[in-house]
Amino acid sequence: MTFQELIAFLGRHPLLSLGLAGLTLALLYTELSRFWQGYKTLKPGELTALVNRENALVVDTRAQNEFQQGHISGAKNVLPSQFDPENKQLAPAKSLPVVVVCKTGMTAGGIAKRLVKAGFEKVYVLDGGIEGWRGAGLPLVKGR
Repeated sequence: MTFQELIAFLGRHPLLSLGLAGLTLALLYTELSRFWQGYKTLKPGELTALVNRENALVVDTRAQNEFQQGHISGAKNVLPSQFDPENKQLAPAKSLPVVVVCKTGMTAGGIAKRLVKAGFEKVYVLDGGIEGWRGAGLPLVKGR
């Protein structure tokens, strides 16, 4: 396809052209925002390796009853409403990797941003949250 043919196609199909431009901008925005967000996402297997190698702190932000029904071994339960980066459980971990876990991986990003802003050096979010962990067939611990 030549450049002239492309221009002609775009002129004949303005709605398709607008849709393509919108999708391109949305994808570009998503990828660039990930680059500047200050934290990384981890797959469940990567989290296991990070905990084993670097003694990562896992912060589970789900409600206490959900946490008690099943959580990652060693995770600390901190509710988003009570979340404070200077929390006594979190403050000593500023130089350690900190992994934020929620139910599906959607709400942990806001807390991860707050940790980065508070000076935490290695901040991660579990991709897919606890549901992703469960879907990978990894074990959960019940109780506190």
